[in-house]
Amino acid sequence: MSTTQSTEGLDALEKIAVTYENKKNTINTIILVVVLAVGGFFAYKYLVVAPNEEKAGIAIMAAEQFYAMDSISRALNGDGQNAGFLKIIKKYDGTASANIAHYYAGSCYLKMGDYKSAIKHLGEFNAHGSLFEKAKSGLLGDAYMETNNVKKAIEQYKDATNDPDDNIYTPLYLQHLAVAYEKSNQTEEAKKAYIRIRDEFPRSFQSREVEKSLAQLGVLE
Repeated sequence: MSTTQSTEGLDALEKIAVTYENKKNTINTIILVVVLAVGGFFAYKYLVVAPNEEKAGIAIMAAEQFYAMDSISRALNGDGQNAGFLKIIKKYDGTASANIAHYYAGSCYLKMGDYKSAIKHLGEFNAHGSLFEKAKSGLLGDAYMETNNVKKAIEQYKDATNDPDDNIYTPLYLQHLAVAYEKSNQTEEAKKAYIRIRDEFPRSFQSREVEKSLAQLGVLE
């Protein structure tokens, strides 16, 4: 005989109580699964992720120092005592430090002339919202130029030069963009890039040669 109770003739609270009694095993199981999932998430976050982030942050400092010293090989591969960017990427995958290590690794490979590896690591670097967002696009543009993929280089340089308030990366990569346009015989676009340097960034280092570049393209004003 069924043990399920009828809810006919009961008020709302009594109905809830009877419904729970009838389905308490299922309800309790669902609640337990939710509690375990939430508890597991916070345990993973605070017992695994947080310590890894801290360890990765400490580990990357030596590699960044090597990079600042222009000791590219040690920055990339370590020195036997300190990890390089490649080991940090592998050992601390998923951390913020491993993410930024991709940027540094890409930059190292670009300096070493290994352009395919540079493109790979820069592509794996999530730069969204970071201070390195424009630098990533610019370096990718340089790497693509070195592999003679001018079309992709132009796309990256355009991304690196869309901030009119950036007085560092925008004029730098506008110059690179102009050169890429010249190489692809897009003379009018090259002129526009040079003119932006002249008109928007007159105090930039790149503006010193811009009149000469424009004159070579027939702009004499």
